[in-house]
Amino acid sequence: MTDDSGPGFGEIDYSVTDGVATIVLDREARMNAFTGRMCDELVAACDAIDADDAVRALVVTGRGRAFCAGADLGEGGSTFDDRGRDKAARYGEVDGVGRDRGGVVSLRFAALQVPVIGAINGPAVGVGATMTLPMDVRLAGASARFGFVFARRGIVPEAASSWFLPRVVGISRAMEWAMTGRVFGAREALEGGLVSRVVPDADLLDAADGLAREVAENTSAVSVAATRKMMWSMLSAASPWEAHALDSRAVVELGRDADAAEGVTAFLEKRAPSFPLRRTRDHTDLVPEWPVPS
Repeated sequence: MTDDSGPGFGEIDYSVTDGVATIVLDREARMNAFTGRMCDELVAACDAIDADDAVRALVVTGRGRAFCAGADLGEGGSTFDDRGRDKAARYGEVDGVGRDRGGVVSLRFAALQVPVIGAINGPAVGVGATMTLPMDVRLAGASARFGFVFARRGIVPEAASSWFLPRVVGISRAMEWAMTGRVFGAREALEGGLVSRVVPDADLLDAADGLAREVAENTSAVSVAATRKMMWSMLSAASPWEAHALDSRAVVELGRDADAAEGVTAFLEKRAPSFPLRRTRDHTDLVPEWPVPS
């Protein structure tokens, strides 16, 4: 079953098929360069996903030969000069300045209630790289290229990547890529832990879709939503006791409910599970909100 849920979208394509949502960055003529409108559409698609219990996982990829070539530089040297622009109108301010739109997208991906799988096809540069950092799994096609090129443009990494990138790849590798701003290939990304697999370009979407379907067909939506928040939020916990307290509460609450009973029964009966709980209504306060808004 396919639900084409993106009326009005002009810079992304959004669809849902058999529990898997797919977002395709869709500015092929501009190598899917990032704009304010793309930001708005990505946030709207994430809102639609969180409201739809039928969606169990999200795959994000790019149209054509690129994932995302970074910010659209069509305004030339003034591209990053926000004077005279009301950036705060749509998403508000942090510390007295309008929120960085790359961060708006990355933090919306981070807050999603379903797993996010990046299928990185071709160049992923600037915000095209940083927006992928909150994704739970990144798969790269053999032709993928990555670049945290900000220092070569006279700015700094955005999209909350100073928090995400060192946690994903470690501080030394993060500093090497951010300080040099060089573009590197899929093999180096794999060796550095930025991606978990490199596959032939022709197999990339099948690999991402297969992983998403493994989640959709075999797991409890409530369990996955809680696990995602627990894993990410504990990256900055002061002590494993914080994780122990959170684990203990979650195991007790879920262990008493219908999904746990169904999971065990299905295993014993050697059949596929049919979990009755819904992430939009059941145990929605089991794990504290993450990321916690400023």
